[in-house]
Amino acid sequence: MRIALREAARAAASGEVPVGAVIVGPSGDILSRAHNRPVAENDPTAHAEILALRKAAKKIGNYRLEGCRLVVTNEPCPMCAGAAVHARVAEIIYGADDPKTGAVRSLYRIASDPRLNHRMYVISGVLAEECSALLTEFFRSRR
Repeated sequence: MRIALREAARAAASGEVPVGAVIVGPSGDILSRAHNRPVAENDPTAHAEILALRKAAKKIGNYRLEGCRLVVTNEPCPMCAGAAVHARVAEIIYGADDPKTGAVRSLYRIASDPRLNHRMYVISGVLAEECSALLTEFFRSRR
């Protein structure tokens, strides 16, 4: 999570919503890391999770990231949770809950929905205060 937090800080420094993500391989190696870039890339899909999933898939040469963990500072949105399902990620570990768009536990439960073809183990609240503080400070400075 500390690496994801560093990525989130990079996003904030460039004016993006401070979310960072890391994909950890089955053996514990870091396959990819990314931070939010939708403003910089003029791309609404350039969330940290999506960028990290793309990089990891390219690195291993397979869109299925079986046995991998997605570590992210903020609870994934529906798009990102759905992408993790399609990538067959084994586990999502996140910091701050997102009561407005969270799609893992807060608003929706895409990661554990039995109607979908894949479910993931979820660990929430990892360094939640630090993750939440980054977001709070970012939005406070914008108001």
